[in-house]
Amino acid sequence: MASRPSGNSVFSAAFVRTPDGWNGAEVDLSAAEIVDDLSDAVQENLGLNGDEMVLLCVEVEDEWFAIVRYQDDAEPRTFLSDAQAGLSDGLGELFTELAGVAADKETPDLGVRPAGDFELLTDLGLSAEELIELSMEEGALPADTLSVIADRLAFADELDRLR
Repeated sequence: MASRPSGNSVFSAAFVRTPDGWNGAEVDLSAAEIVDDLSDAVQENLGLNGDEMVLLCVEVEDEWFAIVRYQDDAEPRTFLSDAQAGLSDGLGELFTELAGVAADKETPDLGVRPAGDFELLTDLGLSAEELIELSMEEGALPADTLSVIADRLAFADELDRLR
């Protein structure tokens, strides 16, 4: 399965938190075929040694966004702005799998329903309620929402540099 969504623009970048702030790098997910390929791409692009806290941020045009938190040897924690992302493309399928949700193929027009770990950013200063509210804000594009989240978590400059 090729994960690159056809016709949709994808931006993905990973951000590692260091004592001096955040550092980021763009991450190419076009070759990702299984969930483990996502973490491998993050490791390769940031040159990590395994004990850092990293956020992978992915936005697919005006469709959906995902944030994956990798930390130590713990299982990745994933927030997905729309549980139906898996219906649109292979990359969406990987993120719905990582978030532990299944897209509802019987009723694809359910509207935006965030899924996954709503509390993955709580200890960084963004509550579950705020994350859900931001992801469901009417008229906000995934890029806009990720910009607000990055601003709140103090890596907006790095995000802007990579875009």
